[in-house]
Amino acid sequence: MSIAILGAGAWGTAVAIAAARHPAQHQVTLWVRDATQAQHMRTHRSNQRYLDGVVLPENVHIADGALSDAVGNADLVILGTPVAALRPMLTTLDKMGLQVPVVWLCKGIEPAQASTAIGLLPHEVQRQAAPNIVSGVLSGPSFALEVAQNLPTALVAASEHQHVQDMLIGAFHGKHMRVYGNNDMIGVEVGGAIKNVLAIATGICDGLQLGLNARAALITRGLAEMSRFGVALGGQASTFMGLSGVGDLVLTATGGLSRNRKVGLLLAEGHPLSDILAKLGHVAEGVYCARSVEQRAQQIGVEMPITSAVVRLLEGRTSAQELVLQLLERDPGSESLR
Repeated sequence: MSIAILGAGAWGTAVAIAAARHPAQHQVTLWVRDATQAQHMRTHRSNQRYLDGVVLPENVHIADGALSDAVGNADLVILGTPVAALRPMLTTLDKMGLQVPVVWLCKGIEPAQASTAIGLLPHEVQRQAAPNIVSGVLSGPSFALEVAQNLPTALVAASEHQHVQDMLIGAFHGKHMRVYGNNDMIGVEVGGAIKNVLAIATGICDGLQLGLNARAALITRGLAEMSRFGVALGGQASTFMGLSGVGDLVLTATGGLSRNRKVGLLLAEGHPLSDILAKLGHVAEGVYCARSVEQRAQQIGVEMPITSAVVRLLEGRTSAQELVLQLLERDPGSESLR
């Protein structure tokens, strides 16, 4: 299979490495926006900016320049861009008349545009920006560094089209990576977006040293929020019990490599958000999509108290300590995932 991956951040690079060392020996093109970075990667056979110390396999071709050259012979195109760059990338590919499946890796919600009153999930962005493209999403609990290091990982390949699921399974499923098909793009995307917001909340909880009981409660009630929101949008409840739901939530909320968790930890220590983001070096999608999630939830009538509390903190309307008190002082109710 010939696979083009557009975007050479940590995750795009890790996915390129995973595809290149698959037993099928796929031919992989990794497109890099920055020509200087591309040359550096070709020279050193490593992405020292995002995955320092990991060697790029020889069958990963580093490309820059015209997108049309990078995707021209591809059987499958994978977008490794953040959510903010998804719409312009899809628009460009659609204008090319691309005939092969396009799959994205990003996890989040696009902020409301001038043409939309609410933030959109990636598949909704695709339907607006590139309605002729056949699409899918590759998601699940996966730190880029561990994938690049060939550590065991399980992912979910979601698409409304069975042949796209099959292509993703064929591209990545192997000895060290299991890939499961799923037709619920809504549920998979909701899980990928909201777990980032909940990881910020869990980082705050741990940063304040509230204990393991509190962490478990927060993750569980966060899963309830995620499920309510996703089902209201048309997702399947069972998806949130799977890899892109509880799996990705547990990883991102508790794992030491989680950028969103780190944001929460540093907020709990009193660091200004601007300083945290400046030092992070990577995109923490939960910071950018939290408000969009809250607005969408309000629009569909879904209560999300943890998400709303995170938004207030990110916007400087409350402190980490006050956030915890606000959640603890909520009236009791019946436990339900619905």
